[in-house]
Amino acid sequence: MSSGLRFRRHETRLAVCRLPLNEPLPAWAVGGEFLALVRTPTEATAVCEEARVPASAQAERGWAALELAGPFDFAQTGILASVLTPLAEAGIGIFAISTFDTDWILVKRERLDESVRALTAAGHNEI
Repeated sequence: MSSGLRFRRHETRLAVCRLPLNEPLPAWAVGGEFLALVRTPTEATAVCEEARVPASAQAERGWAALELAGPFDFAQTGILASVLTPLAEAGIGIFAISTFDTDWILVKRERLDESVRALTAAGHNEI
């Protein structure tokens, strides 16, 4: 994968939430403009707007999203590596989400500007 991916930052405050396994999706997670749900045999996680998450929920708050401008062909390789490597080299932790057409990289909000600088220094372009 060559450099030069396009990405955009999103200012919506997000939270990564642990959900009870084998229970319905809580009503507070639904709505807003961002929801990602992953359920495996051993755990369930929702990523949603932080403002929707009750204080009692087990959640890691304070995330912001970087959207990689897709769509990407499923046969295309190295997309995430080309973005995650410069972030790792800058010491920036991430939470990755993939959809059918694109990839989303969550970074802590206080590291968002630094993340954008690391990606542009690596040859990627903010749109």
